Amino acid sequence: MTSSRKNKTIYIDKEAASALDLVKDGLLEPVTGLMGEQESKEVLKTGLIDGKTFPFPFILAPSGKRNEEVIKSLQKGEEITILCENEPYATLIVDETFQIKPSDRTKQIYGTDDLAHPGVMATIKRLGSWALSGEYTLLSDAINENKKIIQEAKQLINANHTSSLVMAANPLHRGHERLIRQTLDTTDLLVIFLLKPYDNSNLRFEIRKESLEYFINNFLPKNRVVVVPLENSYIFAGYNEIILDAIVAKNYGCDRLTIGRNHAGLGMFYDCNSNKSIIDKVVGIDIEIQIASEYVYCDKCRTLVSKNTCPHGQHHQISYHADSILELLQLGLLPPAVLIRKEISAFILSKILPKRFKNLEKLYYDILPVEGLLEEHTEKDFYLELMKLYQTTSLT
Repeated sequence: MTSSRKNKTIYIDKEAASALDLVKDGLLEPVTGLMGEQESKEVLKTGLIDGKTFPFPFILAPSGKRNEEVIKSLQKGEEITILCENEPYATLIVDETFQIKPSDRTKQIYGTDDLAHPGVMATIKRLGSWALSGEYTLLSDAINENKKIIQEAKQLINANHTSSLVMAANPLHRGHERLIRQTLDTTDLLVIFLLKPYDNSNLRFEIRKESLEYFINNFLPKNRVVVVPLENSYIFAGYNEIILDAIVAKNYGCDRLTIGRNHAGLGMFYDCNSNKSIIDKVVGIDIEIQIASEYVYCDKCRTLVSKNTCPHGQHHQISYHADSILELLQLGLLPPAVLIRKEISAFILSKILPKRFKNLEKLYYDILPVEGLLEEHTEKDFYLELMKLYQTTSLT
């Protein structure tokens, strides 16, 4: 379908476009389209769509004075063109337009409208005061092949159960590895949804994906693991993240979702004389949500252990905080192998700090054992050999 440039236009960013893509791919069902004012109020009141959990209205309210002027001028039945990065992205037949309060929207997603909250501030900048609804048609003919890939993987191994994990792997550390193995141990097929955030505080998606694939290809039965990119738009933020993850995983064909016990969105509360969590609010979404143990390295047990089974206490335990491990890497330091696999550390450092050595070959031959042959070495080779020296114990 070709859009008419005579249509009125509104502008959206890639984050909004990714959410619209999810709906068209059937990955946010029970949501099937943009919601109008009355349906939005009903979802806010009940938290349900057709008897199934959905935590907040699915609306389109792009920011910007020009967008607001266009939306306010629209009439029912009018066709508009939606632009993303100044290129035609979709057309929409207007059903209705209505006002919203951006602060109310952030409360629905994050549970707060406090601008000191980084997610709230980022989302407020993206939200306008006018929303529009109607049937939209994507102009791209790109097809999401991931459902087909998962289905083919199921058929290949005749899988009865398909579990899922949602992770950023920013970077992939030993705690992630143990969680992946634990989940794979109780299922036939594992789908790992690898998040693609829209900010710059993360390793590039390609680096994280290659690190994860290295681990899968070398240390797991690779025919039992599928990696699926998941664009991490703002609707997945806040305390409803687990609910959205479960909905997407279910619509991709998974029957289980595993989350870590220290997941920020898990949130325990007390109700009717029992402890409950956000998981207890999930209604009508036929997927089993499992809570995995939190893993730490214990210097007494001298291995990776579950907090549930280690008796030695927090003062003997090293936790796996991805942001702190990433900070070491960004400073050019090799994290200890107990935190992150040395091959992955070497790969990441060679990507984020390329050509950092003035004379790599001289440094290599000056401080590392060699077999006497002059060979060309990469920065990744250097980091791997350097880690071996760190792990030498005879003089320590």
